[in-house]
Amino acid sequence: MFKKILVALDRSEVGQQVFDEALGLAKLTQASLMLLHVLSPEEEGSPYVPMLSNMDYYPGLSSQSFELYQKQWDTFKNLGIQMLQSFCAQANTAGITTEFTQNVGNPGRVVCDLAHSYGADLIVMGRRGRSGLMELFLGSVSNYVLHHAPCSVHIVHLSVTPKVDEVVKETTSAFSIN
Repeated sequence: MFKKILVALDRSEVGQQVFDEALGLAKLTQASLMLLHVLSPEEEGSPYVPMLSNMDYYPGLSSQSFELYQKQWDTFKNLGIQMLQSFCAQANTAGITTEFTQNVGNPGRVVCDLAHSYGADLIVMGRRGRSGLMELFLGSVSNYVLHHAPCSVHIVHLSVTPKVDEVVKETTSAFSIN
């Protein structure tokens, strides 16, 4: 029986599915949720880190680049918090005790460290689907967590089935051609 579920979320397509599965498990087991978003340059939508190697030659350019990066990073952080607040509100509305945190760092390590300190019984997270050389060179957060987590891990794969409303639209448009 699960009492504490750590939910590792990002702003990718699989994020909503990860949350939905975790919420379903929490309802079944009366577990509490800890929602986690890791701020990392690896996440899609993360701002590009400016190269500061030319700082000595173009000090004005580097400070402008850094200011732009800082604004983009602040926006990225705020979007992460908004996502967490939205999911947290949905879980609380469903009667599930939920809290959230947003941490900076290596996603795999942050997930495992928080699972340990939170006392999680289960980690629910998504998988990007990297394989072969991409996984070898870039690594896989889910693979790291599977091998280093202090508890059970549930991996959510992005479903590729079309949503019901998309099927309805396609069917409707097919019949409306005269």
